[in-house]
Amino acid sequence: SGVAWNESHHCRLLAGLVPDQFQMCRRNLEVMHSIVRAARQTKSVCQKTFADMRWNCSSIQRAPSFGPDLLKGTRESAFVYALAAASVTHSIAQACTSGELPLCSCGSIPSEVPGPDFRWGGCGDNLRYGLQLGAAFADSPLKSSKLGTQALKAMNLHNNAVGRQVLSDSLDTKCKCHGVSGSCSVKTCWKGLPNLDEIASDLKSKYLVAIKVTHRLVGPRKQLISKEIDIRPVKETDLVYLINSPDYCTQNLHLGSLGTQDRQCNKTSVGSDSCNLMCCGRGYNAYTEEVVERCHCKYHWCCYVVCKKCQRKVERYVCK
Repeated sequence: SGVAWNESHHCRLLAGLVPDQFQMCRRNLEVMHSIVRAARQTKSVCQKTFADMRWNCSSIQRAPSFGPDLLKGTRESAFVYALAAASVTHSIAQACTSGELPLCSCGSIPSEVPGPDFRWGGCGDNLRYGLQLGAAFADSPLKSSKLGTQALKAMNLHNNAVGRQVLSDSLDTKCKCHGVSGSCSVKTCWKGLPNLDEIASDLKSKYLVAIKVTHRLVGPRKQLISKEIDIRPVKETDLVYLINSPDYCTQNLHLGSLGTQDRQCNKTSVGSDSCNLMCCGRGYNAYTEEVVERCHCKYHWCCYVVCKKCQRKVERYVCK
C-alpha cells in the first residue's frame, strides 16, 4: 500500500504476477495505482454484495492465496473473476478521466447525435483504454499459466469477459445543467460509468442463474457447453461454473466452506439473510446490544443541524 510506483523494480514487490503482468507493470508503472485500487475495491464490494448470503465472500480476504471455493470452478469463483475483471477496467477508465494517467485522457465524444436540449462535452470515462489494459492484465495469467486445467482457464476467461461486458453495457449518459439561477436551459452531457456496487449487483443476478458447463470438443475446438441438455445454450453474457458449491452451512476447509456459525441473521426476513436459511435450520441465539444514535435533531437557521445522542437497546440474533 505504501509503494510509490515510480521505479520499475517496484513491480517485484507484488507477489503472484505472471511474466506478462510483470512486463506490463514495468511498461505502465503509472497504471499500477489503478490496479491496486481495483483489487481493494473488488474485495470490499464483493463482501458488501454478499453480506446477506451464507457465502459472504470472506474468502477473498486471503487473495492472492485463494481457497478451494475460489480455485475449483465454483459459481462463487465465477462471480469473483467477473467482478475483478470489471473492477480493473472500471478503475483504469476513471483514472484516465481524473488525469491520473499520462497516456490517456477523457473518453472520445459519442458518435450519436445529441438531443435538442443538450450538447456533448465534459470528460467521459475512457472505457476503451480501460478495456484494453484491463483485459491484458486480468486475462494474461489464464493464457500463460501452467496451473489449472484447460476447462478452468476457459471458464475464467469467459467469466472475465462477462464482467467487462456488464461494465460496457452500464456506460450511461450523465449531464450537468447550465443556465441562469440554476435553470437547465443548456445541458452538457458525457458518457460515464456507475459505481462498482451497481456492476456487482448486476453480476450477482447472473451468479444466481449461472450455468453449469463442461469443456468438450465441438467441431474442431473445445467449447464450454451446458451440462444440462434441456438448458439453453451458453450465451456470452452468462456466468458459468464447472462444479457444484458446498452449501456453506458448516465449516469444511477442504471445500472452502467457513460455515455460518456465529453469523448474524435477520429474524423477520424471509430472504437469504433470514435466521432459518442463514443458520441452516440449526437455530439461533439472541442477545441485546446497546447502540448510540443521533436523535432529536434540530435545524438552525441558516446552515447547521444540532443533534443529541440517544442510547437504545437492540436485539441481535446469531446462528448456533
